[in-house]
Amino acid sequence: MSMQQRIGRTDGHRVKRALGVQAALEWAFRIEKAQLELPPPKDVLEESLGFGLEYVLMQRAALGCKVDGGRYKMGSYTHADAEVIAATVAGMPDSLGGKRMAIRVTELARAGLTPDWMPGAVPRCVPVGMKRNRHGDHAVTDVVGTERVQVRGKWRTVEVRACPVRFSPDPRQIESARSAYDDWWQALGWVRDGLIAGGMLRKMELTAAMPKVRPWRV
Repeated sequence: MSMQQRIGRTDGHRVKRALGVQAALEWAFRIEKAQLELPPPKDVLEESLGFGLEYVLMQRAALGCKVDGGRYKMGSYTHADAEVIAATVAGMPDSLGGKRMAIRVTELARAGLTPDWMPGAVPRCVPVGMKRNRHGDHAVTDVVGTERVQVRGKWRTVEVRACPVRFSPDPRQIESARSAYDDWWQALGWVRDGLIAGGMLRKMELTAAMPKVRPWRV
């Protein structure tokens, strides 16, 4: 049974289906094709703290003036609960990333993806470059100096070479990816809490379920 079929009637009776916030977001944006309507910019002199439930209530009131959805999909129905979810995401507070995070949450939900936190990534020391000759692959080396050495009674000048190395993946890259996952997780928590507190979902019951918190620590 598809997620879309799970929202609505069951055996002739209307029931509320229980979904976690990530599944609810994917249903709203991926299946129902809800659109993210970002609020207009606030006055530059006013501290921007996000729109929260007040903005969602305004969006909900606007929905009440229309034929129960269908604003965005030509000839098709957009579930009212999906519109409420989209409006909640649009009110993402600046403290959690504001509009940029709202767009990020939406894009990931539409694609059915979780942010890549680089599972299993461990920085390893590797040569900066490799070269190949008839003897096989070898690390690229650079001349770092010269030395005078005695070979068979004669003094000669020889090159001193070293292999430049780097850490791959870069530890900063791993840290950045996991920080971005944590920011997304916090944003989903805010959406979940707002939807539960608002109580505006008609056919869906949002559970407390969340994606794994900092899964790299497991």
